[in-house]
Order: sequence, then C-alpha cells, then structure tokens
Amino acid sequence: MVRRSAAGDTWCATISHMETPAWTTHWHKHPGVRSGEQLSLGERSADRMRNMMGSWPFVFSFFAIMIVWALTNTFFYVHVLHHKAFDPYPYILLNLFLSMLAGVQAAALLIAAKRADSISSEIAIHTEKNTDDIKTLLAENTELTTEVKKNTDLLEEIHLHLANISKKVGAEMGNFPPRGVTPPVQPK
Repeated sequence: MVRRSAAGDTWCATISHMETPAWTTHWHKHPGVRSGEQLSLGERSADRMRNMMGSWPFVFSFFAIMIVWALTNTFFYVHVLHHKAFDPYPYILLNLFLSMLAGVQAAALLIAAKRADSISSEIAIHTEKNTDDIKTLLAENTELTTEVKKNTDLLEEIHLHLANISKKVGAEMGNFPPRGVTPPVQPK
C-alpha cells in the first residue's frame, strides 16, 4: 500500500497485513469441486498431506528438526554429557531417515498431484457446463430480442395505419370522445 501526501507526493510504501496465510487454498469453496464428506478418506488424506507438506511451516519445522538433531548429537551428548553420540558427525541415521522421508514424500507428492488433477478436471467440467448454459441462455436471449424487434416493428406499422385511418376519417389524433359519451354539438 502506498501512502500519498495531500499534494500527491509519495511518502512511503508499507506492506499490509494479510488476513489469511498465503498458503491457504480456496479451491474447496468452488461450487464445482467436491469437498468435505463428498470425498473419500484417501482424497481427504491427500488434500491434508498436500496442504501440510507444501507449506512454509512444514519446511521451517523440518529445518528446525535437522538443526536440533545435529546440535543434540554434536554438542549436547559429546561435549556436555561426555557420552558417545547416538548418531555421530556424518549423521548416518539422520541420512537414513531423510532418505526414507524422501521416498515417502515422493509417493505423497504423486498422490497430491493426482488429487490436484482431479480438482482441476472437476473445475473444468463445471466451467464447461456453465459455458454451455451461458450459450443456451445467450441463444434464448437472441431469439427473444428478435421477437421483441419484430413485435416493435409490427406495433409501429399499426400506429402508422391508425394515423392514416384517422386522417381519412377526419378525426384528430387523441380527440376522440370516451366510449359511451356523446360528443357535444358545436354551434355552426
């Protein structure tokens, strides 16, 4: 957000506070996408996994766990307690856990990608259906507009004929007496 003075000069730029986190998704609010109880247990799990693993808090907490692991093994056990670390410096056990996590995470990412494709196709089908509905409404609107134009042209033609008939009869437009009332006789 840029603030300006009364003269229109730019003072400073500030970053406004976001009401919701940046990693929050809104696809579940789309009317064409199934959500909640409409989803199977696997689909709900895939959505939770994708939302959790694809977020900054997950990345930062993962880094924090690795740093705590390294600090615990290097400094706390060896230097403070003077015991042998359960996973010394090359951190082979941590490496094993990271490799296992990478294998599981690859499968989780594939499941999440499959679910994302499913969501995209549901949105595309909804959009296509809406497009077909809009095309139908547009065709009906065009047809109604054509009918209104035709009726307007007929009405103008009727007005023209009435004007010509009234001129032949000798009556002036709008000076006809009301129905059931005899017009007053004008002196000659």
